[in-house]
Amino acid sequence: MENHGGPPLGARPRRTQAERDAITVEIGYALCSAAFAAALLFGAVAGAAFAFDLAGGARRTLVASGATVAAVLFVARVVSVLVRFGRDAGSQPSHPGRTSPDS
Repeated sequence: MENHGGPPLGARPRRTQAERDAITVEIGYALCSAAFAAALLFGAVAGAAFAFDLAGGARRTLVASGATVAAVLFVARVVSVLVRFGRDAGSQPSHPGRTSPDS
């Protein structure tokens, strides 16, 4: 078949520079906020092991638990931010401050 200048079937239209920038910013936000939340949670769980001078087994358990919960939180936060961004990306108006394309 002949292609008459349109995009191939199933192809996505090219993203604009603004869309690529928005994706980059959202990925950065997702990673930074996830790292911050994971560090806080790790500190809250594993910090008790160091603050109360616990024995070796209890300390290892708290540190391992803190690391595991922090890793799960990190992944969950990144995924939730990026999924929400992907879902909301198409619903933003093309002209900021305008309520409909005809205004």
